[in-house]
Amino acid sequence: MNIDVRLARHADLPQLVRLLAFLFAQEVEFRADESLQKKGLLAILADSRIGHIWVATIDASHVVGMVSVLATISTALGGPVGLLEDFVVDPACRGQGVGRKLLHAALDGAQNKVYLRMTLLTDADNQNALKLYREFGFVDSPMRVLRRGW
Repeated sequence: MNIDVRLARHADLPQLVRLLAFLFAQEVEFRADESLQKKGLLAILADSRIGHIWVATIDASHVVGMVSVLATISTALGGPVGLLEDFVVDPACRGQGVGRKLLHAALDGAQNKVYLRMTLLTDADNQNALKLYREFGFVDSPMRVLRRGW
C-alpha cells in the first residue's frame, strides 16, 4: 500500500467526517454529529492560525487517516504549543503504518511552527494508542483533564 501524507483540503471534508465517525464511535466521551464535525473541520481548514489537519491517502485521493494539531499559547512556556486532536485511521487500514506516518507529519509540522510542547488526550484504555504515543516520546502527565460544557 502506497501511503502519502499531506495537508487536508476542503475537498477532503466528506472523508474527514467519515473518519471522525470511526473515532467518535470508539471514544467514551464523544458522539458523532456530522453537522458539528463539518463546522469544526471547516474552521480549521479556513484559518491556519487555528491549526492544521494532515491526511494519509492511498492513490492520492482516498483519505484513510487524519490528525489535527490545534495552536494555542502557553504562558508557562512563553510561546506557542500544540494540541494533537482527532487522530484516527480507517479500521481497514490499521496496523499498516498509516498512523506512524501521520504522527510523524504532525510532529514535524509542529516543530517547523516552533511549538514548544505538544499535548494530547487519549482514552485511558486505548493501549495501542498509548504504546504508539510513548514510542514518539509522549509521557504521562500528573495533571488531570476536567471538562465543562454549556
